[in-house]
Amino acid sequence: MATERRAFLLLPGDPDTVTGGYLYDRRIVAGLRAQGWTIDLRSPGDGFPLPDAATRAAAAAVVAALPDDALVIADALAFGALPELAEAHAKRLRWLALVHHPLALETGLDAGDAAALRASERRALAVARHVVVTSQSTARALADYDVPADEITVIEPGTEPAPLAPGSGGDALALLCVATLTPRKGHAVLLEALAGLVDRRWTLHCVGNLERDRATAASLRALSGRLGMAQRVVWHGEQREAGLDALYARSDVFVLPSFHEGYGMAFAEALARGLPIVGTDAGAIADTVPPDAGTLVPPGDVPALREALRRVMDDAGHRAALAAGARAARQHLPDWSMAATRFSAVLDSVA
Repeated sequence: MATERRAFLLLPGDPDTVTGGYLYDRRIVAGLRAQGWTIDLRSPGDGFPLPDAATRAAAAAVVAALPDDALVIADALAFGALPELAEAHAKRLRWLALVHHPLALETGLDAGDAAALRASERRALAVARHVVVTSQSTARALADYDVPADEITVIEPGTEPAPLAPGSGGDALALLCVATLTPRKGHAVLLEALAGLVDRRWTLHCVGNLERDRATAASLRALSGRLGMAQRVVWHGEQREAGLDALYARSDVFVLPSFHEGYGMAFAEALARGLPIVGTDAGAIADTVPPDAGTLVPPGDVPALREALRRVMDDAGHRAALAAGARAARQHLPDWSMAATRFSAVLDSVA
């Protein structure tokens, strides 16, 4: 009789959350199930990576209820914040950590929280049987966490095939930014850069959750008003597939000046549509966006970002060359089926 291929996914919060990390987890689960795995989702609660005492207690109860010898895929958003729990069950459970990016690299953390998260995640990762990361960049970053290289597997996200974007077709360029409104995504830097280009014809369309970090969302709206750009920046909020596809189709340039990305799925989505890209060279972005498809500048550098935007606005030939690079890159984007197959092989090895 064949042994059942079963694993648990420890995933905090709402699994339907619209972010790259949650999308990755959902697509991997779907792919594993298609390959015969039984995947049971368990939530340790919300409020990670800085859970309160009540959430820690709830997470402890969830983990204690897992059966002995269970294979547990632990999303590091929670796993890295629960080292005591990871250690307490290290002999009873087979932990496989899934790291999208180290928790301490989240923009906006104070020095104390960042240091605490770095120490916390290092402890948790020390008891994982194996670690899956979504980019070579994150694999390199884990060298500082004392994770042996042979215990790390890089499994990049897949990208759904998409039609080439026909563009806005208007005189004003349509700039598209797809990212939850949090400090790490660099929206404030983008607005400051565009403030020096108000003599050009453009409209910025921002797609991303306005509720997850209400203070940041409110400050960005206020900043666009102070800069005199309230009528040129459209805040679309969170968009599901059909709405997002329509916005990609009507866009001329994709721009996202993140301070860090563990992979950058929105960049891959832009490449899949043949859009020229303006971004930063932070984290894994330079591994995702080829030099001939996008202009990448240092994160937080307003003058450099403004110059990159100025050139893509003013130089149609440059814009067309980047679009051609994106169209070439879209042919080589990884797919979800291959990602799930590789993840399944890792689970088999740990099991």
